[in-house]
Parts: sequence; structure tokens; C-alpha cells
Amino acid sequence: MQSGEFSYYKIGEIAAELGLSERQLRRLFLQEYGLPPIAFAQTQRLLFAKRLLQETSLSMVDVAFSAGFGSVRRFNTLFRLRYGLMPSEVRRDHISPAAETIVLRLAYRPPFAWQPLLDFLAVRAIAGVEAVSGNAYYRSVEIEGQQGWLKVEHLAEKNCLLVTLPTTLAPVLMNVLARLRHLFDLDANPLVIAEQLSLDPRLAPLIAANPGLRVPGAWDGFELAVRAVLGQQVSVRGASTLAARLAETFGKPLATPHEAILRFSPGAKVFAATTPEKIAAIGLPLQRAATLHALATAVSAGELRLHAGADAKETIDTLKEIGGIGDWTAQYIVMRALRWPDAFPAGDLGLRKAVAEDGPLRETQLLQLAEKWRPWRAYAAVYLWSSLSVK
Repeated sequence: MQSGEFSYYKIGEIAAELGLSERQLRRLFLQEYGLPPIAFAQTQRLLFAKRLLQETSLSMVDVAFSAGFGSVRRFNTLFRLRYGLMPSEVRRDHISPAAETIVLRLAYRPPFAWQPLLDFLAVRAIAGVEAVSGNAYYRSVEIEGQQGWLKVEHLAEKNCLLVTLPTTLAPVLMNVLARLRHLFDLDANPLVIAEQLSLDPRLAPLIAANPGLRVPGAWDGFELAVRAVLGQQVSVRGASTLAARLAETFGKPLATPHEAILRFSPGAKVFAATTPEKIAAIGLPLQRAATLHALATAVSAGELRLHAGADAKETIDTLKEIGGIGDWTAQYIVMRALRWPDAFPAGDLGLRKAVAEDGPLRETQLLQLAEKWRPWRAYAAVYLWSSLSVK
């Protein structure tokens, strides 16, 4: 959940997005967590605030607002009611004051195949916006008017990722961390996924050889969708070059301590406000530029939602109504931007080759074969793609 008070209005929004009534949503929360939605959200905010108090040097005001409380007074009151202590009593003695950066850990369930995920992001990185250097991923950040950068490293011995970011992003910290969990697929349960997929003799050796592969997510759904459209009928590196040109032409500049991070990724409103001809000027066919413009217009108008939690099938249908976007592109976008674990771009030539010994399968044959992989077809796709890279 993003920062801000969790109101009845937002409960209605969430329920509608899930295709439920508010009463059904409350019933589900009571069944699963023993709490109504508001109490659950409040608990999550308090736990997050407690973590910030123990792990960062943020001021009490920044902690309160970073955790989504509308006022410091309300934060103090709820914290004392829940823990019997004032927030200042929880702060650890070793926390140094006035730090310019925040460092937090994001845990995951092992095994976690970090290097393949980092390699995947590296070859698709948008120059100037994101970068991979050594064991770390870097990118620019602009959320709700807050600007900055972030760095993500892997602490294998602690089963977590180490996130470093400037204090300027404190007001949107919950949103930043939620996006990172999606980007690196940190909420996956690899043992459960492997147990089912390993029943297929085609996948079992791939899983044994590379346990814990994740489905790469997306920092921003629109950014990912643009990247997917650019990747049609060109190489991965060719698409990265085009994405970098778009960012250089339409993205705002940014000063950071990291020389590879120079600008922000242009959002949907930026592309919607320009013309297909201006987009095409970076070296795109006009038809593909028109696709990007139509995509941006749909997103900026709220007709298309490209974030985790949106309805996957509805999103696929809406994407395919845009000229120049077919089933492969729509499935790929939903796989990464919406985090739908059963997305499956069956038209992908690589997938059709990976499961066949004598020439690629037909798309219908692959779809029939993949039925046994539900609801983890996206993970099956990642494992099959990984097999192609080692042949």
C-alpha cells in the first residue's frame, strides 16, 4: 500500500479493483488475518515505523509520514497504544543522527538466483535512468513529486537485499520498497513453485541447476510497456538503445552521486502530450511511435492500469486493442508489470524452441503443454528462457 491514510474510500477502490464488494473484502481480511482492512493497514504502518526507528536516523516527523500516518500526534498515540512505549524509546542507541541516506533490508525466501536476475536487468537497463555495476542495481526515482535515486545490493548470507537511498525519498519510502519487492520478485515462494514445476521432466533439471529463479518485475509499469513495444522485432540491446534515446530526449535531468544515473524516465503524460512524429524522430518507425503514443494516452487517461493488482485478463484485452500490440507483448507486459504468475507469451519463438527437439512447437501445442504448469507459467517461461542462454 502506498503512503497516506487508509480510508474507506480507498477500501472501496481496492475492492473494486479486485472485483469484490467492500463487505467481501472485509470478510476476506478477517478470514486471512483476523483483522478488518483498516486495522491490518494500521498494523503494517506501525511495524514499518518501528523498523524505521530501529534501522534509520530519520526524524520522528519523517518516520510518521514515511509510514503513512497523517500526523505525528496520531502516530505517537497509536504507537503507544500498540507497544506501550513512545516511539523515541524504541530507537536504538547506535543509530547516528543526520544521515543523508537511508539503508534498509528487504528479505526474501531462499533460494534466490540473484545473478541471473541482475544479468537480465543489466542488458535491458535504460542508460542514464538505470544501471548495473558490480553486484548492484541503480536507478533514478520520481514518485509523487519526490525525487532521488536508489542502489540495491545482495546480501546472500542474510537472505535479503540491501537498499540505499537518499532521505529526500523518505515521504514515499513505503511506495519505493513495495516497487522494489515487485521488481525483484521478493514475495515469491520458490519452493512451492519448484515443487509443482519439477513434476515436468522438461523443467526439473532446469530448476535443479538454477534454483530460485525469479520473474523479473518492473519498477514502473508504463516504462516496462514502452520497453516491450520497443523490443518488437529488434534485439534486446537494440531495444535498450532506443529506450535510452527516448529517455535522453524526453526525460528530465537529475544530479546524483552516481555518474551513470543522469535523468528520470519519461512518464505516460510526457509521451501523451507530444506527437507520434516527435517520438519517431529518435529513430523509430512511425507506426511504432504511434503505438507508444496510444499506449501513453490510455495510461494517462486512466483507461489502462499497469501495476500489480490490476486485473490481468482485462489488461491484456485493453492492451490488444491498441494498434501494434499483440498477444505476445500483452502477456509479457502483464507478466512483469502486473506480477501475474500465470502470464505466458506462448507466441515467443524461444519458448517454442526450448520445449521441442525437432523444430519449434506451434503456439497451440505449447499452450496445451503449459496447462500443467498453471498457475506458475510465468516461472516456467523464465526457466525455459534460461535454458536457451546456456545452449
